[in-house]
Amino acid sequence: MISVFDLFSVGIGPSSSHTVGPMRAARTFVAGLKADGLLTDVVRVRAELFGSLGATGHGHGSDRAVLLGLTGEAPESVDTDSVEARVTAIRAERRLALLGTHEINFDPDRDLVLHRRRSLPYHPNGMIFSAYDAAGTEVRTRTYYSVGGGFVVDEAAAGADRIKPDSTRVRYPFLTGAQLLDVTAETGLSISEVMLANELSWRAEADVRAGLLDIWRVMQECVERGCTRDGTLPGGLKVRRRAAELRRSLEAEAAQTAGPGGSGHGAGPGGSGHGAAGDPLHVMDWVTLFALAVNEENAAGGRVVTAPTNGAAGIIPAVLHYYTRFVPGASDEGVVRFLLAAGAIGVLFKENASISGAEVGCQGEVGSACSMAAAGLAEALGGTPAQVENAAEIGMEHNLGLTCDPVGGLVQIPCIERNAVASIKAITAARLALRGDGVHAVSLDKVIKTMRETGADMKVKYKETARGGLAVNVIEC
Repeated sequence: MISVFDLFSVGIGPSSSHTVGPMRAARTFVAGLKADGLLTDVVRVRAELFGSLGATGHGHGSDRAVLLGLTGEAPESVDTDSVEARVTAIRAERRLALLGTHEINFDPDRDLVLHRRRSLPYHPNGMIFSAYDAAGTEVRTRTYYSVGGGFVVDEAAAGADRIKPDSTRVRYPFLTGAQLLDVTAETGLSISEVMLANELSWRAEADVRAGLLDIWRVMQECVERGCTRDGTLPGGLKVRRRAAELRRSLEAEAAQTAGPGGSGHGAGPGGSGHGAAGDPLHVMDWVTLFALAVNEENAAGGRVVTAPTNGAAGIIPAVLHYYTRFVPGASDEGVVRFLLAAGAIGVLFKENASISGAEVGCQGEVGSACSMAAAGLAEALGGTPAQVENAAEIGMEHNLGLTCDPVGGLVQIPCIERNAVASIKAITAARLALRGDGVHAVSLDKVIKTMRETGADMKVKYKETARGGLAVNVIEC
């Protein structure tokens, strides 16, 4: 089974599969050399990125991620403010310190290769790392795959630098939506309670709750940062950041509505945000703001929560902000239930399809996140297991076929707005499911199967290669 903390992890933008994954793979490779006493023999390291990583690696920061990973940095702890200066120094000096301790010559132009049209067999996001001694003899070569959401796997789990599957036994194992509903029917537990019981196989209940609330804290901090920064995003597209301006506009409208001595509802992410009178959809503007804030931070290489990917990182935080700001009676307990239920749905996508845009298109990223957010909201609002499953099904069903076609290979257009639209869609899916009794014609399992098959049928140019769709029909400036 997959833990909720595997699906929600603190990382760095702009991409979980193209930034977080390569950083983890590079760090794993050099850590394995050290564990086996080989690190001091190494005088050269060569890194090769294939498939989607090679095609859009520069736009996704894959090259920077590899350099940082080789120096021992981890996505959850790297100082995002120092990344650019450190990478610039490595490129200028053509030297880096493996794991921060063993210095070698490293010429990024020679030793970091992005193969734009070559792929490895197992997955579109393939990497090969090789280390050599002073005689030019190969010390070790390893192949890794970044399979979405920051998850990294390899060809054979053996050795200190190999990725080993977690064989922990959980109390209520499930691999399909039908099995999950069966467990809830047999035990009388909600979906979040089933997921919590399984999480206890790894950590104490208090630690689970504290960990999930810490994830929520990082999401809130990300929204706040995104709401306070103006300017343009990095990259040749010169995309203007909009979240800060939008918040100022919404706050001004709220102040005018409240009038002198009024309460001023809608005072931003920290306020209740009830908004302008006479506009019944004003709340949706706030949800849009929350999603834009996260994805602008992600595009800028900031600290985000992978949920379940970076390209779709704004959806779950936006819907959670909707719950905590606009739903009467919202609580930390509701936040925990939300994340646990969303995690349970994420398990189904990870086990039965994919959350990788390079493998199945953006339906695997934004579609999965929309489905997870819809389920989480339905759970937090007191939905039955059948209603929660229905919400997840609606959220995914109406993202089927969504392509991954980032303009310029950057996680900006259409990715940022796509998160905002999917956040609204997730809220609609949850509310629609809660208006019903959970009985519906299309099961979540069937939608996940359809998503997987649609991804297999999708042309490669629509799967995070920047060689199709908007990526070729929008002129880069």
